Amino acid sequence: MQLLDQCGYTVRLKEMPKRIVSLVPSQTELLFDLGLGDRVKGITKFCIHPQQWQNEKNIIGGTKNLNIRQILDLEPDLIIANKEENRKTQVEKLQEFCPVYISDVRNIAAALEMITDIGRLTQKEREANKIALDIEVKFANFKPQNQEEERVAYLIWKEPLMVVGNDNFIHSLLEWAGWINVFGDQARYPSITESELKAAKPDQIMLSTEPYNFSEKDIPYFKSLLPMAKVQLVDGERFSWYGSRMKQAPAYIHAIRNS
Repeated sequence: MQLLDQCGYTVRLKEMPKRIVSLVPSQTELLFDLGLGDRVKGITKFCIHPQQWQNEKNIIGGTKNLNIRQILDLEPDLIIANKEENRKTQVEKLQEFCPVYISDVRNIAAALEMITDIGRLTQKEREANKIALDIEVKFANFKPQNQEEERVAYLIWKEPLMVVGNDNFIHSLLEWAGWINVFGDQARYPSITESELKAAKPDQIMLSTEPYNFSEKDIPYFKSLLPMAKVQLVDGERFSWYGSRMKQAPAYIHAIRNS
C-alpha cells in the first residue's frame, strides 16, 4: 500500500510492517494502544508510555539525537517520525534506507488524520478509527461553552523563558478551550523577557510539566512578576501529546477552564 504522509512524502509498503521504529513519544503510545507491541522494535529514551517498553524495546537515542546506525541495525520496515520533534537531516538519512511516515500535527484535525494514517499503514484501521472517533466525541462533548474571556500565557521553558505562540498543537487546544493566547501573534515557540510577559498581562500563567518540568517551587517567581495573575502547573502531556493520550485531554482541560 501507499499513502502521502503529512509532509507530502509518499510512504510505500510492500507488505504489513513487522519491524517498526518510533521516534516520537506520543506516537509510540499510539502504537501500543493499537496492539502493535510485538511489532515495535525501537523507541526513543523519551518514549515513557507504556513504561515497560523502556526495558523491553531497543532505545535508539533521543528525539533530536537519534542513533542512526542502531536504528538501521534493527532493519525496520516502517519508521514513525515527526516534523517538529525530529531533526530533518536525520529523518532524511533514514528515508534513504526504509519507509518513513512523517507527521506534522498542528491542530486536532491533523492529529486525527495521523492516527488513522498509522492505522492504515499498520493494518490496524479498525482500532485506529475507534481511537479517533473516541477522541472526536470527547472533544465535542467537553467543548467549553459561554466562558468569560480569559487571556493566558503557556510557558514551556524557564531559561530563557519560552512560551507557546501560534501554529502548533498546544495553541490549537488553547483556542478550542476558548482561551486567548497572549502570545498567539508570534510564531511557534518564541523566547520572551520578563518585561514582555508583564506587558502581555495574562489573566493566567500556565507552567507546563514538559518539555521543561516546571514545579510548585516555580510558582512564587511568576506570582512576583504578575501578582494579579493566576499561576498554575499543567500536565504537559495532556496539552501536547497528539496520539491516543488525546482521549484524556478534553476532560482535563475542561476542568482547568472551569476551575
